[in-house]
Amino acid sequence: MEVVYFAGGCLWGVQAFIKTLPGVSLTEAGRANGAGSSLQGEYDGYAECVKTVFDPEIVSMGELMTYFFEIINPYSMNQQGEDVGEKYRTGVYSEERKHLEEARAFIIKRNDAARIVVEVRPLTNYVRSAEEHQDRLDKCPEDYCHLPKTLLNKYKHQ
Repeated sequence: MEVVYFAGGCLWGVQAFIKTLPGVSLTEAGRANGAGSSLQGEYDGYAECVKTVFDPEIVSMGELMTYFFEIINPYSMNQQGEDVGEKYRTGVYSEERKHLEEARAFIIKRNDAARIVVEVRPLTNYVRSAEEHQDRLDKCPEDYCHLPKTLLNKYKHQ
């Protein structure tokens, strides 16, 4: 099993989508690559993200990138849907150099690569989100999500 972290705006929808993908065995809502945290629980510079544990025998990093690009606007800086701010930026983070290389190669191969603002960086730190944010859309399906519900269920039964 391997681990990669995807930031695609509000983590609720991203987690709901990613956990349905083939080869993904575990997801966890969290925050990545920030500067620190305050006593109020605010995370300076962090991106909301989903820790994704996957089996590379079933799904490749390139395939995960293809799925990820289905749910993000890769040209939007610090905004996905109605969610605006640095914590809603898009990114791919990993402790594995090969994941970052594959993510960069995926982006470079696209005709629109010069317009894409998705970060691809080594994971410098990660904080697990509070329990209330884990699988949030399963617990509260009527909560706001920037992703269409049809997209959240696209791979659920495959």
